[in-house]
Amino acid sequence: MFTAEARPPDAARSESLGDRWIALTGLSAVFLFEMLDNSILNVALPTIGRELQATTTALQWVTGAYSVVFGGLMLLFGAIADRFGRRRVMLTGLVLLGAASLATMFVSTAGQLIAVRACMGAAAAMTTPGSMALAFRLFRADDLRVRAITVISTAGLVGLAIGPTAGGLVLAVAPWQVLLLINVPIAALAFAGIRLGVAADDPSSLHADPLDTPGAVLGTATIILALVTPTLFVDEGGASWAPWTAAAAALVTTAAFVLRERTARHPLLDLRLLAVPLVSSGLAYKAAAGLAVAGLGYLVTLLLQFAWGWSPAMAAVGMLPQVVVLLAGGRLVAPFVRRVGLERAAWLSAAAVVTGLAAFAALNRFGYPGVLIALVLVAAGMRVVGVVAGNNVLRGLPENRTSIGAALVDTSSELATGVGIAATGTILAALFTGSLTASNWSTAQAGQFQQAMTIAALALTAVAAALVTYGVIRSRTTVSVKEIHHA
Repeated sequence: MFTAEARPPDAARSESLGDRWIALTGLSAVFLFEMLDNSILNVALPTIGRELQATTTALQWVTGAYSVVFGGLMLLFGAIADRFGRRRVMLTGLVLLGAASLATMFVSTAGQLIAVRACMGAAAAMTTPGSMALAFRLFRADDLRVRAITVISTAGLVGLAIGPTAGGLVLAVAPWQVLLLINVPIAALAFAGIRLGVAADDPSSLHADPLDTPGAVLGTATIILALVTPTLFVDEGGASWAPWTAAAAALVTTAAFVLRERTARHPLLDLRLLAVPLVSSGLAYKAAAGLAVAGLGYLVTLLLQFAWGWSPAMAAVGMLPQVVVLLAGGRLVAPFVRRVGLERAAWLSAAAVVTGLAAFAALNRFGYPGVLIALVLVAAGMRVVGVVAGNNVLRGLPENRTSIGAALVDTSSELATGVGIAATGTILAALFTGSLTASNWSTAQAGQFQQAMTIAALALTAVAAALVTYGVIRSRTTVSVKEIHHA
């Protein structure tokens, strides 16, 4: 029986952050990897494109493959963690992460790099859901949970912030492969912190429902097809059978997944949980933020280096304002949440992220000041929404569904990230003729690039704004998990 209200007391849970510093260090390292990974790699895309002779589509999938696999496997590994132990699954994923990162040394083609990125996505799907679930369950009081998740997310957001800067500086003195080898010591730190600081799961906090393997297969297929279809339309054209087949298959797998989850005795994802306002609104905010952050990061990287001709090091310096806001804003999260409340803090911060993306669409043609405004707004919003939206989702779920709940949070964010990158790359590929990596663009190509930047940013802004609006509407609805269970 689902019960979000009755959480048994746990005397082993500490009411002091300091008493959990080993666990928090390990969990922080997991979030550092998740946020650092794509951000540090984005700045190297031009270099990777030239060295591996990658097409625009291949460059898109260097980052997109991670998001597709991460998003596709998240629910499955979240369900596995809720059944067999969050700590056990996380430690296994960290070993896979280290091995995949080491494999970067042997990469010589874009296809091989995409395969390595897919393995890293699988590792992230094994580690991330359990990390948020364990962070949430370390403490009983909401204020301590917010503070703990703030500490952990600070590591992740620092990774997101310093990724482009650090990546640009590293590229000035070392090959791009070093950017992925950084994951090895991070994985080792996370493994040690979780192994030493987090106790094995209490069997009473797990459940024994059998795994919904057909649901996992259908869900993964749906996500992959949804991201591949736009690229096929650009690469193959509307006259080809391939994109239309992929689009039809995506619709079929989506319908089949929903039908399976509604009729299965033990579904991978009980769809009734999505009707809980805290859950649906939190997921919408995370998706909006993920879409905006991914889209802006991809657009700014391409703009600074391809259109303006900045070196990776200069582009890294151009991203520093984001670093400053993310680092300086950490102390303001808890006071802001206490002042306006968890629900209002979630939608206000998500709206700030969307506003930053809209600012980029309107102001990027006027030079760096427009980019600066966008970076600051997005960083300020991300600093808050990364903490409160996920916390709200977990507050709305029963205790033995915390890993699947955390998986939902990250699935929504990663799927939105994949959609953001895929949509941006698709629009760019459709409007820009020739090679992005060419050293000299014609006047026509410069105009095409500018048009693609604006259209992509506007499209992402519209989708993100719709998600925030939906989140606000859902947050004003009152439905409990118990009511849904008895409906």
